[in-house]
Amino acid sequence: MARRSQRLPRKLPKQGRAKATVEAILTATAHILVRQGFEAANTNCIAERAGVSIGSLYQYFPSKDALIAALLERHVAEMLAVAEDGIARAMGGSMRQRAREMVRVMLAAHAVEPRLHRVFMEEIPYANRIQRLEELERMFEELARIALERERGTIRPRNLDIAAFVLVQTVEALTHAAALHRPEFLNSEEFLDETTELIVRYLARDGA
Repeated sequence: MARRSQRLPRKLPKQGRAKATVEAILTATAHILVRQGFEAANTNCIAERAGVSIGSLYQYFPSKDALIAALLERHVAEMLAVAEDGIARAMGGSMRQRAREMVRVMLAAHAVEPRLHRVFMEEIPYANRIQRLEELERMFEELARIALERERGTIRPRNLDIAAFVLVQTVEALTHAAALHRPEFLNSEEFLDETTELIVRYLARDGA
């Protein structure tokens, strides 16, 4: 329990000035993580970069783990907001067009600060990130499940829970690999087309 408490914010900001301080601290944390890596991101460097005293930092975050957890939470929330907004607008047109928009949405979500995403995936200790990222994947699966339900009469898979899992894990694997190794692909129409083709062939009744 004591270890878990070190990963939680000490208190939540309520006033505008306090919120600005927390935002500056989180932005400084992201800056150092991206440019110098996880090991270099100590609280003294973060406080200096944010322009606050170390006491002010500890007023909100009791440890580096708490800072990383808060930054990961913000990152996941931003990714999910992009995904939810995009999927809400991806329901028109043919199945191929809708599939393409869903893939575009997932690529766009992973294009949110891809260099920071890379740090989370490659450098942050597994236990510090796995639960929140697993929750994100489940949210993506639920969004995919809802979209597939609308396609039930036109697609091959009958078990939509399995289909949603397969789709999300496939696109996640591709987008994670792109975010980690080829971030330019996240904004590539050709990469979007090829990933869409993979999805459409999986969903199509005739396998074409």
